[in-house]
Amino acid sequence: MRDLRFHSTPAALINIAARVFTRLNDRRLRPLGLTFAQVPVLAALGEGDALSQKQLVAVARIEQPSMAQLLARMERDGLIRRSPSPDDGRVSLISLTESGLAEVPHVRSALFLTNDQALRGFSDREIQLLLDLLGRLVTNLDEDLATSTTEVGHQHS
Repeated sequence: MRDLRFHSTPAALINIAARVFTRLNDRRLRPLGLTFAQVPVLAALGEGDALSQKQLVAVARIEQPSMAQLLARMERDGLIRRSPSPDDGRVSLISLTESGLAEVPHVRSALFLTNDQALRGFSDREIQLLLDLLGRLVTNLDEDLATSTTEVGHQHS
């Protein structure tokens, strides 16, 4: 028989873990003048490619208005720059400034400290199993989200 208490569900435990990860990472990133919310953008652009806002929304899995606000703050802080896309003048491509690029190694170090703390006492096998299970969980949720978005779109047609 399943334990139906909310705090014992995967969703509740993952939510708690995500909140704790965010708080710890924010605390570690604060001295750099950064927040954990900026990490997906820094990571994506840290690979060197310029990306559109739409591409960053998909990578970060946040809503368009939230991304617009995040990018505006990052631009104000000198971490990113926008340039017109050579393929479509209506689209801006976003890339890291030298200042933003210089922060990437510091961000990685801070995040690895939190990961090391979270995985303390886990064997390599347990870590791999956790990664595999969480990967499957995210895939399941992404599929359901894509399906429900498509269904909602068809209902309004």
